[in-house]
Amino acid sequence: MEIDLTDSPSATSVSTPTESALHIHKRRRTDDEIASGRPSDDPEGEDSDMPHPPSKGSLDMPPSNGSISSSRTTIAMSEPPQWQKVIEKTVKAIVSIRFSQVSAFDTEGPETSEATGFIVDAERGYILTNRHVACSGPFVGEAVCHDHEEVDVYPVYRDPVHDFGILKFDPSKIKYMDVTSIALMPEMAKVGIDIRVVGNDAGEKLSILSGSISRLDRNAPEYGDLTYNDFNTFYLQAASSTSGGSSGSPVIDINGNAVALQAGGSLKAATDFFLPLDRVRRALTFIQESKPVTRGTIQTQFLYRPFDETRRLGLSQQTEALIRNSFPEEIGMLVAETVLPKGPASECLEEGDILVSINGELITKFVPLEDCLDRNVGKEIEIVAERGGEQRTFKVTVQDLHSITPDRYVEIGGAKLNNLSYQLARNFCVPVSGVYVSEPSGMFRFEGPDRGWLLSSIDNHPIHTLEDFIQVMQGIPDRERVPVVYYSIADVHTTSVAVVQVERHWSRFRLAVRNDKTGIWDFTNLGTPLPPKAIVPSTARFLELDESLGPAKELFSSMVKVSYYMPCRIDGFPKSRKYGAGLVVDAARGLIVVSRNIVPFAMGDLSVTIADSIIVPGKVVYLHPTHNIAIISYNPADIGGTPIRSAQISPTNLVQGHQVSLVAFNHNQRPICLKTVVTDITSVTIPHNGTPRFRGINLDAITLDTPLAQQCSSGVLADSEGRVQGLWLSYLGERNASGRDNEYHLGLHISTIMPILQPMQQGLYPKLRNLNIEVMPVQMAQARHMGLTDEWVKKVEEANPARHHIFMVRRTETGSVSASILQELDLILSINGKVITRMYEMDVQYDATELEMMVLRKKAEVKVTVPTEAVDGSGTSRLVIWAGAMMHEPHKAVLQQSKTLPSRVYVSARSKGSPSYMYGMVPTMWVTHINGTPTPDLDALLKAVKQCPDNSYVRVKTMSFDMIPTVLSIKTNMHYWPTAEMVRDDNEESGWRKVADTSAPIDARANEDGPVAVIVDGDEVDMDEEIGGNEIVA
Repeated sequence: MEIDLTDSPSATSVSTPTESALHIHKRRRTDDEIASGRPSDDPEGEDSDMPHPPSKGSLDMPPSNGSISSSRTTIAMSEPPQWQKVIEKTVKAIVSIRFSQVSAFDTEGPETSEATGFIVDAERGYILTNRHVACSGPFVGEAVCHDHEEVDVYPVYRDPVHDFGILKFDPSKIKYMDVTSIALMPEMAKVGIDIRVVGNDAGEKLSILSGSISRLDRNAPEYGDLTYNDFNTFYLQAASSTSGGSSGSPVIDINGNAVALQAGGSLKAATDFFLPLDRVRRALTFIQESKPVTRGTIQTQFLYRPFDETRRLGLSQQTEALIRNSFPEEIGMLVAETVLPKGPASECLEEGDILVSINGELITKFVPLEDCLDRNVGKEIEIVAERGGEQRTFKVTVQDLHSITPDRYVEIGGAKLNNLSYQLARNFCVPVSGVYVSEPSGMFRFEGPDRGWLLSSIDNHPIHTLEDFIQVMQGIPDRERVPVVYYSIADVHTTSVAVVQVERHWSRFRLAVRNDKTGIWDFTNLGTPLPPKAIVPSTARFLELDESLGPAKELFSSMVKVSYYMPCRIDGFPKSRKYGAGLVVDAARGLIVVSRNIVPFAMGDLSVTIADSIIVPGKVVYLHPTHNIAIISYNPADIGGTPIRSAQISPTNLVQGHQVSLVAFNHNQRPICLKTVVTDITSVTIPHNGTPRFRGINLDAITLDTPLAQQCSSGVLADSEGRVQGLWLSYLGERNASGRDNEYHLGLHISTIMPILQPMQQGLYPKLRNLNIEVMPVQMAQARHMGLTDEWVKKVEEANPARHHIFMVRRTETGSVSASILQELDLILSINGKVITRMYEMDVQYDATELEMMVLRKKAEVKVTVPTEAVDGSGTSRLVIWAGAMMHEPHKAVLQQSKTLPSRVYVSARSKGSPSYMYGMVPTMWVTHINGTPTPDLDALLKAVKQCPDNSYVRVKTMSFDMIPTVLSIKTNMHYWPTAEMVRDDNEESGWRKVADTSAPIDARANEDGPVAVIVDGDEVDMDEEIGGNEIVA
């Protein structure tokens, strides 16, 4: 059976033997609520594959059991007169809640959703909703009242175990409607009574669903393992067919009282689960009296089992008779299901023990059990339990439940960590101890599952608590490589180790602590990082391979392994970490050529591994604007006397049928060297992706006659003398229907790198010029029908006897000079009088200021003079982060795929849980106006947002990639999402510099020491256009 939980971004289907498909009724907001129409691409982390949750189904279907009616309406007119009056009164106390959890914490990731709540204290301004709505982590949200007035809300209490939370608002802010409340009457919940679930169902402002309560003693539903689950409480059961967005709805009786709280339901049946209000009413009373809500625990989960099951567990006849005589209507007892190791009851209670009494009071229900524990926090209680027909008496000290419920987390290196919670520990029956990686990204993104990691030690220092973690990390210098021992909470038998590089230069090391008085999480900077240690030169030897491999084996002394960590995913690139191999082309200067699929842009931490022994830092030197190559460098002094060599480059271009040696690393990173044959050299077009990102264009691709080549993403092609004739590279292609990115493994002539390598070897920076066009081959048969004359056909045949084709202009770059002269579908006949039939023949553009071109346009030969333009090899060099959205100038892939340029402010990505995510700003949009002020470039954007007060709505006019204008209202929150500007600066140790005081918004709550929104990694980043078909049933 499958269970679906969609209250966190990483929810997945898991198996359980006890429940049918269940879901929490919270609705994720999707971007089909704004105009776009772009195709959907899933965000993907380093190696993650995030499945789409199921789309919401119809709510008008009959119940599956056929016994309880289910109806849905948005107007009370169809209700009986008595119900109509009740609903007209209660709807004024019901609010729709839009909210975000802005950061991963405990069982939940960053996300934006909609749900329901209802006012339970109109005078003090308290709203009751679910715990999974009030969020265990940082919360930002607002409530929309029945008359569509909006007020800010913040949590003042979320229960450690049970699925309820209390939000606070300012009643004086509601000016056009009388604020009313709904009374909590848990004692009125009875089997068979008619109820109405009134709330924001499936995103509707108000829906009224009817049903009848069928059970009062259902055990709490289970939603999955690495997520929130309620326990030690009964749930009410009914059939009302609620759906996404109804979380927190009141369950109303005929008198207008709330008898339960909507919490979850089944995806496969018309069954819903309601939380009883007994403990809710107690907590609300304490909060109204400004008292702390005491909660006790003995770290034991109980389940309610009927007498037939308890008898099989060994319940004696005397005890059963005692219970039945004391409670004539009782049909079962509480049985210990999970006793946590090292907990208060671990030395006395065992699984299967039947609870009889506490402090002399017979206990058969959860409410008296919890009441006893909550009244005796820190005190010793006497428990009588029956095991195998024998009664046993124990003394147990009740623990403060809040003490094992985390209220703080640490951010470092793109990851977030908190103390292991009772929630997760109970799910896996492990001690409530250890540091849990709630956001496994950045420096703490390990191999294997995306979630569930616990740290054992860092740099051989044991890690038991968050305080241990902070102390250890404060003593480790930035960029230091240290071993981290960790294990999965789901597999405590397997321990793993990873060597990670400490990252303290892209993000701050800070502690976030929950503040229930203000509703925000207060940040504390945990100090400046220790400076990196000076590199001590080391010497290593390369592998010695067998002589039978021939001269090509010597090339392994010119090959290195490259690792690139990208803290901020820009330019549409979908990964945060890439690995591959590079070729040393100048050992004296430390120059390496590598695929742009490994180094797509120049913002990140580059590591070069030499001889599988020495790891040295690298630097991005040049990014080729059209070909899939980048030049990176390292300091040769860092590798001592290591005998690394510059690869010898062959002057001979490969042709079809040539024998070559493939020298590469396979998928296991082991060296391979084998002889093969060039099967073809042809001009190929790498498919473009829906979200623009770099792809190699205008290339003659080399293919090989060996299937092993497709297992090697990086390598070289060498001749019989061991000289390099080509590069073997991985090319990033389009995203397929399953949400994975296609990669193509192809060869590239080594001559392609020479226009940029030769200037560098002379100590100069390459200054290439470009036509800024993409071309594709057209065969003679098609070209004839497009108007190509026999004379030109003969010229083509003479120019290239092996390949009879010419090139057609497929795309021109928006805003380029060539776009005003050349047209798409032009056939290029010649450049400077030379017939062009090979891609590398177009390299003449690199040095020329203008080119004389003969093109065939609409069957007419046209001679044009096309100026070339200087191209920059630095890539994106400026980034602005506002409201959680990453914006920069449109990169080259955008200019290639877009026909127009509405603005030079392009949205490349957004952080989940941020205002941009919450209010519908989508990657691939352009920002054209802020509050009516045009934003043609990043300077204008920064100037405009500087005038926007904090915690206020900003009117943002955008243009989608399909040229559909949309105006969004985005509410800023500078505490969690301050404005930041990053610019490339080679004088900085990281290569980038944060520009200080870029926004300084009016009335900003953030200060100079506040958080910096620079890291966007792992599950927290959304790169693609989530448009259409992604509504969440939860």
